[in-house]
Amino acid sequence: MKDLTHGKPAKIILYFALPILIGNLFNLAYNLADTRIVGTYLGNDALAAVGSISTLNDLLVGFVVGLANGFAVIMAQYFGSGDRNKSRKVFALSILMGLIVTAVIVAGSFIFMGGLLEWMNVMDEHREAATAYITVIIAGLFFSIIYNVLAGNLRAIGDAYTPLIFLVLSAVLNVALDILCVKYLGMGVKGAAVATVASQAVSVILCFIYTWKKYPFLHFRIKDFVPEGVLVMHMIESGMSMGLMSCLVSFGTLSLQTAINTLGTNTIVAHAATRKLTNLYMLPFSVLGTTMATYSGQNYGAGRYDRIRSGLKVSLSCSYIWCLIVLVASYTICPYLIVAITDTSIQEVIDTACLYQRFDTCFYVLVPTITILRNSLQGMGDHVTPIISSGLELVGKVLIALLLTPVIGYWGIIISEPIVWAVMVVPLIISMAGRLKKLVNEKIRFEK
Repeated sequence: MKDLTHGKPAKIILYFALPILIGNLFNLAYNLADTRIVGTYLGNDALAAVGSISTLNDLLVGFVVGLANGFAVIMAQYFGSGDRNKSRKVFALSILMGLIVTAVIVAGSFIFMGGLLEWMNVMDEHREAATAYITVIIAGLFFSIIYNVLAGNLRAIGDAYTPLIFLVLSAVLNVALDILCVKYLGMGVKGAAVATVASQAVSVILCFIYTWKKYPFLHFRIKDFVPEGVLVMHMIESGMSMGLMSCLVSFGTLSLQTAINTLGTNTIVAHAATRKLTNLYMLPFSVLGTTMATYSGQNYGAGRYDRIRSGLKVSLSCSYIWCLIVLVASYTICPYLIVAITDTSIQEVIDTACLYQRFDTCFYVLVPTITILRNSLQGMGDHVTPIISSGLELVGKVLIALLLTPVIGYWGIIISEPIVWAVMVVPLIISMAGRLKKLVNEKIRFEK
């Protein structure tokens, strides 16, 4: 456990963020390996099939991860205030509520599967493989929610290194199972999905055993699963807010994917590759966002509002330095990175992917501002503004998918994100400035 309410903010934040960064790098590495293995052993069409529903995968998994992280924010607040009984109850209810919500998502996804693929314009020649892949991923959401509840609650009490260990284990196991299922067992794209779910199931078991042995104050009892009205409402507000925030972002991207799926196999593959690269570029932003959710949550619970302001300065400064590095990479080594991800020699795929990167990275400074402010506001109990910001992103991407892409093709996809970034950052800046000022003034009046 680690108390984030004391010590130098820069040191605390970077120390806490490091294991999350390493863990996410391994997570991204196995995603890249998954793409490379499918492309190498199954070919361009199989890669396009997986790519055509990758945003649906991101949507569902993103909601589950956001839900778990939202529950963890409440854990961080109670842990920061020193209330161990409430912390234990939040832990128990996180598991129960997470499983209930996930069951609804899984059932709904299976019922409307055909309609979802039709709406996404998944090409007929990709439909069978895409269905096989996403069906297994959806069934595995139960493991995803439990793992992310465990990892989120561990981070909420300051233990950022244990989730790293299990994530690394999952990543290594996933790659090994990928090769086994795809290359040697001949399971096709379904094998890649099976490898992902199986590796996560192992991590869930091991992570739960560790948590139970290491942190006795989290040993829940049957009565801890009995809902308390106010507590449950706070958890629902936080969990659904972060889940919907992620969902709205992913749904906007999903809307763009429906337009991309009409532009041909090479464009689908190029966009799938460039999104993988984008995930790598944006990784530090999401890591610092996750860190600031916990950091802000603990300091908000402890009434240390001055530390939240200092933490924002540190995390944003680090992110802006990374933006400059990414911009240089986009104009130098981008083609080599695309080839490494896809194992393709098709020049159209490489050029299309690089075009996307070279334009969008010029506006990357907006991304960490959005991510860090959005997560920090969640930690401070503001569950409305992040949803408004994400809603603006959704509306912008849907409109662009409907109006611009049919007219200017892939350029509509390329310009969509910088446009919506510029719009959605405004309410976050206004809300954070106002909220910090209000909290500091209230504390001053209370101390007087």
